[in-house]
Amino acid sequence: MIFDKTGEVRDGFFVAGWSHYPIYLLKGKTPVFFDGCLALLGKVYREAITSILNGDPPRMAFITHVHFDHCGAIPYLKKAFPGLKVAASQKAKDILKRPNAIKLIQQLSAGVEDVLLEFDDAELVRDPFEPFEIDRVLQDGDVVELEDGLRVQVLATPGHTWDFLSYYVPEKKILVASESVGCALNLDYISTDSLTDFGVYLNSLKRLASLDVQILCQGHRYVYLDEDVESFLKRSIQAALEFKAMVEEYWVTE
Repeated sequence: MIFDKTGEVRDGFFVAGWSHYPIYLLKGKTPVFFDGCLALLGKVYREAITSILNGDPPRMAFITHVHFDHCGAIPYLKKAFPGLKVAASQKAKDILKRPNAIKLIQQLSAGVEDVLLEFDDAELVRDPFEPFEIDRVLQDGDVVELEDGLRVQVLATPGHTWDFLSYYVPEKKILVASESVGCALNLDYISTDSLTDFGVYLNSLKRLASLDVQILCQGHRYVYLDEDVESFLKRSIQAALEFKAMVEEYWVTE
């Protein structure tokens, strides 16, 4: 099964806001969410989270990486939910201290408005992106215990970016992997999203493919369930190898 909309995926786990740029929300005694997505959609995410949690504020936001479309709404959400803690890697924290990185996130955040035509102007947040504090620095192997007996296991999975973390909830077999497992632009084509080192990317992808997963959250559009998880991961590994072969074929040396 492939879930391609907002709403409850299964057993208290939700796609919130907009499926193309989703926040993944885990409801429970300690509600948490994964990624912060687009700055322009801060209100949309806030309203979705508030509705799902019946006014109970989320406690923590886990950030996979600090690309503009995965952390953009975090400054707005930190203000909307006082007490919200943000967790990410040390590399992500370092990036957010760079003025040139903040400027680029601001530019890219403002430039995506043309793809948000289904949203009314009043729904959009036009305040420029601001740097935010990483309250909890995470690294590979860390485990965050939630009050309702759930754990969030942290896996460093660089390759798409160097600051990348993936998150695994073993009790529910949920993996929030975002672009570290590639990204299906449609149901037939998987983009190999290696922006740093291909070998590192492929090793991260294979590591994630070894986990027992029933709910796989990629960065955009689709959540894969049950038998479709294994199928997607196999296809993504194959797509990566085909991408490498294509580059080698067209590589020109003098």
